[in-house]
Amino acid sequence: MVVSIASDHAGYELRQKVIKHLEAKGFTVLDGGAPNGTDSYSYVDAGIKVADDVTSGKADRGIAICGTGIGISLVCNKYKGIRCALCANEFMAKMSRQHNDANILAFGERVVGLGVALGMVDAFFEEEFAGGRHAVRVDGIREVENRHFQ
Repeated sequence: MVVSIASDHAGYELRQKVIKHLEAKGFTVLDGGAPNGTDSYSYVDAGIKVADDVTSGKADRGIAICGTGIGISLVCNKYKGIRCALCANEFMAKMSRQHNDANILAFGERVVGLGVALGMVDAFFEEEFAGGRHAVRVDGIREVENRHFQ
């Protein structure tokens, strides 16, 4: 599986650790965003990188990290076809896949520690979409997108 990951400067350190974790599990990682943790880099640009990779098919799923996860998740969710889930724990990450078929996981380096972040990443990639009644709801999201995205 190919995973796109990007962050602003506030998510740089955690991004580096998540990349190592993903690569150790055999994922192909497309790394984007802040080139270092010291120079300012916008979460807008980082979110664009992840969302572009996922919508174009270059990546199967994505991970978006900023200070809180809020800004970057808002950017990602401006794309048609993106269901970016801002999560703060493993249960939320699991449910984002099972119930919402989320294709980008977002979180904040200033909000979660390394153990929680890696637990969310594992849950996000291990969990499958449940379909059924949840597919009806995801189809509803697509209908809203079709009405409001040009």
